[in-house]
Amino acid sequence: MRTAFLPCAAAALFLLGRATASGDAGQEPVLQVRIINFNFETVRVTWSPSRYSGTNLTFVYKLSSDEASRPCCNYIVHESYTAGCLLEARKDEILCFSLGNGTDILFQKCEWISAYLKPSSPEDLSFRWHEDAVTVTCSDLPYKRLLYEIQYKSVFDTEWLSKEGETCNVTMQGLDSEKCYFFRARVKTLESSYGSDTYPSDWSKVTHQQRGELRDSCQEKKLFPKFILICGMIALLTVSLLLLSLWKVRRLHKCLMPSVPDPKLTFPGLFELHRGNFQEWIKDTQNVSHVAKTEATEQECVPEETLVVQLQKAEDEMPIVTTGPLCPPTEGEEASRDASPVACQPPQGGEVVSLGGFTFVMTDNSYMLL
Repeated sequence: MRTAFLPCAAAALFLLGRATASGDAGQEPVLQVRIINFNFETVRVTWSPSRYSGTNLTFVYKLSSDEASRPCCNYIVHESYTAGCLLEARKDEILCFSLGNGTDILFQKCEWISAYLKPSSPEDLSFRWHEDAVTVTCSDLPYKRLLYEIQYKSVFDTEWLSKEGETCNVTMQGLDSEKCYFFRARVKTLESSYGSDTYPSDWSKVTHQQRGELRDSCQEKKLFPKFILICGMIALLTVSLLLLSLWKVRRLHKCLMPSVPDPKLTFPGLFELHRGNFQEWIKDTQNVSHVAKTEATEQECVPEETLVVQLQKAEDEMPIVTTGPLCPPTEGEEASRDASPVACQPPQGGEVVSLGGFTFVMTDNSYMLL
């Protein structure tokens, strides 16, 4: 591809350009020039002036097929100043150009334009599916020594996977036709043939394939909310099961190990008065309970109703007499029961109390229990 020889004038200009571009060792270059050959159709030369910012530089060039040099007819303008030039190319040729500021030559260079090649992007990709593999084909470019790179990934992959071939006929293995895949392609040059200053082509338009059919999209954005929803439901279910397990464990703990009540509330005085001695406490409690029970029995056995019943019964059995416990009958009265009753005289020296047909004499030293 580089079999042509430079003419004497071109060689001299090339060497001069190398010296002018590099300058003295350790010094900053006057201009930073970048050359890109777009598929042997257009060559773009751009420059970034470091010392001549704000200056319109002139660009003069000559291709090996041209008879004479000519100025640039299609400048690239940046902020109202020239920043590059677009040239037409028909094949791999030697480009010699110079940049100047008026009559001063600032930069000169001669180079094969293939050294700065940037191929065009592949177009019209076609796919052939067979079981777990797919073959991607496209139209080859008219020049050789190229690499065709095919990248692919599924909706579950985070990075692209690559496969290369010297022709645009590349087969990828281990694919699942049920999944939706993204495909894209580009072209690179072989460094052994074109050098290290070339550029890979732009990526082709991404194509979506599923079950051997072309898709408009792989619905990648819709899978993400669905994944979040599933994860949220799993997290909610896990928290619910955890709470239920804690509740079950608490109930089981209560069944196996019931809570023991505080004996201070059940046995008052056991620890305060008897220091936990249950025998002393039970004795003291029994004594208190016996006394309390006796007092309660005495309070409950109020003979009011019994007295009334006894009195009623006594009235029914005994004849109506004026005798009572304090007025016993005399011997004469016992001898003659048919005689008229004699009234009983109450004893002297006390207060007379009548209750239910009975007469009592109360002194200062007597009491009555009802």
